[in-house]
Amino acid sequence: MNIINTIIPIFLIIGVGWFARKKSWMTDTFVNPANRLVYYLAIPALIFKAIYSNPLKSNINVTVLAITLSSVCITAFLVWLISSSVKARSTRGTFIQSSVHGNLGYFGLAVVFYYLGREGLVKASLIAAFMMIVQNFISVFALQVYSGDAREDQRSLWFFAKKIMSNPVILAALLGIAFSLTGLKLPSVISRTLDIISSFALPLALLIIGATLSFKVIRSRPLHLFASSVLKAIVLPGMGVFLFRMFDIGPDLFLPGLILLAAPTATVATVMAKEMNGDIEFAGAAVSLSTLLSAVTYTWWLHFVS
Repeated sequence: MNIINTIIPIFLIIGVGWFARKKSWMTDTFVNPANRLVYYLAIPALIFKAIYSNPLKSNINVTVLAITLSSVCITAFLVWLISSSVKARSTRGTFIQSSVHGNLGYFGLAVVFYYLGREGLVKASLIAAFMMIVQNFISVFALQVYSGDAREDQRSLWFFAKKIMSNPVILAALLGIAFSLTGLKLPSVISRTLDIISSFALPLALLIIGATLSFKVIRSRPLHLFASSVLKAIVLPGMGVFLFRMFDIGPDLFLPGLILLAAPTATVATVMAKEMNGDIEFAGAAVSLSTLLSAVTYTWWLHFVS
C-alpha cells in the first residue's frame, strides 16, 4: 500500500503539470524560468541541507555506492553495443545518453523522499552526487563522439570537466559533504531560509516534468525510443538488483540506489543534445516515454524488492 500511496500521487502531480500546460496555465514564460529556479536553486538547496545536517559516516555505504556506479557503467557499455543499430550519428549519441542519464534531481529524489522519508533522501543525495558525475561524463562523451561537427573545444578534457563540475546539484552535494566533514554550522537564519527554499523543490519539479511531456515524435521512431526507455527503466535498475543481490546487500541498504537507477531519462538530456549537436526531438521523446513507463516500472521494482 505504501508503494501505491507514493507512486500514484507523484504521477498525479505530473499529470496536473501536463494538464496545466494543455490549458496554457503553465506556458513557456513560466515553465522555463521555473525550471531554472528549481535546477539552480531549489534542488541544490534541498540536497545541501539534507547532507549538511546529517552525519556523513552513518549515511554513506561505500559498497552500495560502488555497486550503483558499476551498474551505470556496465549498462552504458551494453547500451553502446546496442546503439550500433542506430544509423544516424547524432541520434546514436542521444540514444546512449537517453538510456543511462537518469532524472535524479527532479524525479529520483522525489520518489526517495516520498517513499523512504528524509533519512532515505540523505543517503540518496550522497549517491546521486557521484552518479551525476558518471552520468554526465558518459552523456557528454557519447554526444561528442557521435557529433560530426563537434568544435575543437568540445574535445578537450577541460570541456568535460567543466560540463560535469558546473552542475549545480553536484556542487551542492560536494559543498554539503565539506560542511558535514568539517562540522561547520550555518547561522539559524540561513538554515531556515534553505528549509523554505527546498520545500518547493520537489512539488515544482514534478509539475515541470508534466508540463514538458511531449509524445509527438514517439510515433515516428517507436522502436529505438521504446528500446531506450526499456534500457533506462528496466535494464539499468535490473543490473543494480542483480549486483546488489550477488554481493548479499539487503533492500534496506540498496533501495535509495535502486530508486535512483530506475529514474526515467533526465529532462536536461534535451538541453545537452541541443548544445552538442545531438537529436533534440529524440531526447525529448525519450524523456516523455521513459517518464510514462516509469509509473509502471517504479511500482514493479519497489514491489519486487520489498
